Amino acid sequence: MADDPMTPQAVVFDIGNVLIEWNYEPYMRARFGAERTSRFLEETGIVEVHFRTDAGAPFSETIRAHAANHPDFADMIHAWVDHWLDLCGPVIGGMAEIMADLRARGVPIFALSNFAAENYEWTKEAFPILQGFDREFISGRMMMAKPDPAIYAAVEDATGLRGDELFFTDDRAENIDAARARGWHGHLFTDAPGLRQELSALGLL
Repeated sequence: MADDPMTPQAVVFDIGNVLIEWNYEPYMRARFGAERTSRFLEETGIVEVHFRTDAGAPFSETIRAHAANHPDFADMIHAWVDHWLDLCGPVIGGMAEIMADLRARGVPIFALSNFAAENYEWTKEAFPILQGFDREFISGRMMMAKPDPAIYAAVEDATGLRGDELFFTDDRAENIDAARARGWHGHLFTDAPGLRQELSALGLL
């Protein structure tokens, strides 16, 4: 690891669409059909309900309870829980190699992800790339979610690192903006080569 005081001291990864893909539409369309899936997403508010679990609402209980509000789509709402792992993956190309290279250089790697606590454990068990973090900051455990400034402050407090000592990559601009507002190095993720280039420029790889 570089000793330059301007080099970040740790790398913080978002998970969904950074380390593994998260895209619910292909599975839902394949199983239930394109037209019904479009209606499901438009009429049930399932994505907004899902985001409540990111901030601490219990995953299975919250999603399944929503089925009572939309009986015509109850099978699809229950599938959101029962077939969660079908909505996830694969691992995004090149990311396992970046994480391995950071470890080899002694760079601490953290997760900071909007994820319910329950289904994070399912996902972690299914994807070994999620099993090697030095620290995990999972929004559902913390009862707060990005881009709330409090979640970034909590990472700083827990690690003892200042914002300028943390490099963060996320696929959502609002989450990067919130990190940068606290002095973090922020990289809006699009692909592994772009991330590797920025990490190399900072002396982390």
